[in-house]
Amino acid sequence: MARYKLLFKKSVAKDLRALPKRDVRKILDRINALADNPRAWGSQKLSGREFYRARQGAYRILYEIIDDQLVVHVIKVGHRSSIYQ
Repeated sequence: MARYKLLFKKSVAKDLRALPKRDVRKILDRINALADNPRAWGSQKLSGREFYRARQGAYRILYEIIDDQLVVHVIKVGHRSSIYQ
């Protein structure tokens, strides 16, 4: 299986700066794992949108998969209580 290229929306850096440092490393590891398998176990497609979500503890990673270009575009990272608003 080919490795996907990771692209980040500019606001993701701001999202990560607002999170505790101990959690950022785990979130980045989870994002790097999406490059190998963007539809891994635990990832779900959101209803009504073309986005997927991956869980990492109390945080969620929203991303879009562009299969024909082999790209995973990370849209947003945040706490589970406020990520979907």
